[in-house]
Amino acid sequence: MLCPYCGHAETKVTDKRDSEGVTRRRRECLKCEKRFTTYERVEFDLTVVKKDGRRQKFDRDKLKVGVEKAFEKRPVSVEKIDQVVSEVEAKIHRVAKDKEIASDKIGEIVMAKLKMVDKIAYIRFASVYREFADIEDFKKELKELK
Repeated sequence: MLCPYCGHAETKVTDKRDSEGVTRRRRECLKCEKRFTTYERVEFDLTVVKKDGRRQKFDRDKLKVGVEKAFEKRPVSVEKIDQVVSEVEAKIHRVAKDKEIASDKIGEIVMAKLKMVDKIAYIRFASVYREFADIEDFKKELKELK
């Protein structure tokens, strides 16, 4: 592992944590002594089936962008957002059959997780995912949320 600060090739691991298919390692450069974090994930070959029938490779970054937008300007840490994304991704891989999953199933998994973590983020995500057309759609969702 190359140090991102000085490029030195030797580092030591000072802390390691495993959760939901992700290994987080806290490292220290043996030359400049600066610390940094690395993440190790298993790469899955998973295809997402879109509403119109198109198929595309699962993209964790796309999932993360959607979750980050839902949490925008909310009092939620970057670490918590990463945890939510990792937990959602792990669940997606558990429920995917034949290495394929429908995009609407991914949306439902994300909404279920957001509902538990932050109700505002949930409503934001749901408004885009469910394509709310007017204020009545918002009212209906808020009523169900109560």
